[in-house]
Amino acid sequence: MAWLNGTVIDRTVWTETHISLRIAGPRPDFTAGQFIRVALDIHGERIARPYSCVNSPDAPYLEIFLNKVPAGPLSPLLMQLQVGDHLWISDRCSGFLTLDELPTNVRDLWMVATGTGIGPFLSIMQTDDAWKRFDHLTLVHGVRHADQLAYTGLLAKLMHDHVKLKVIPCVTRDAPVGAYAGRVTQALQDRQLEIRAGCNIDPAFSHFMLCGNTQMIRDMSDALHMRGLKKHLRRQPGQISSEKYH
Repeated sequence: MAWLNGTVIDRTVWTETHISLRIAGPRPDFTAGQFIRVALDIHGERIARPYSCVNSPDAPYLEIFLNKVPAGPLSPLLMQLQVGDHLWISDRCSGFLTLDELPTNVRDLWMVATGTGIGPFLSIMQTDDAWKRFDHLTLVHGVRHADQLAYTGLLAKLMHDHVKLKVIPCVTRDAPVGAYAGRVTQALQDRQLEIRAGCNIDPAFSHFMLCGNTQMIRDMSDALHMRGLKKHLRRQPGQISSEKYH
């Protein structure tokens, strides 16, 4: 793997611990849903971490959404970058949380994220294929605090442009009006996801894409198994896809 020199051209502060960086410069082609490695040279060592590409694949820039890990070696320094600062990005993207990995029979797509795990789904929803292929799309975004519900402007535009999209925010500590007050797994178990989406979960037509913390992915997978869904593999198609790169 080689490294490409990127320049920060925009910086959005969502909270004290969550920001987005828009990066210009040479970058590899990618498929919506994939991630790229971002790095800084720290004390003579190049430290890299994977971050999902938030932008559409045809955008002339790269965008990542990150949260500060206080004890982490990289994210606190990425949080300090300003417009004009430089960083490294990998010359190729990776990951299988993409639409072309899904079975062809999927009618209803459920995208479930916690925190910055919303990133790959934002990219997917900015492609034409997402709106041509499915009858219903539901984005479920779980956070602790309401101010961590990032990209609300983009999501509002997507819902305005595509009536088949439903967005369900799940907030555990200070849920605003209209949000589900609780974890995404709880919303699944008490059927609130289906009620709010106006769409039933059916193993014959539904597919779940999961991205976020490991515990959420494990708990959601277990709950979905109870509903008759199973892990999706190329050699054995199922209804649950996830990407674990943290």
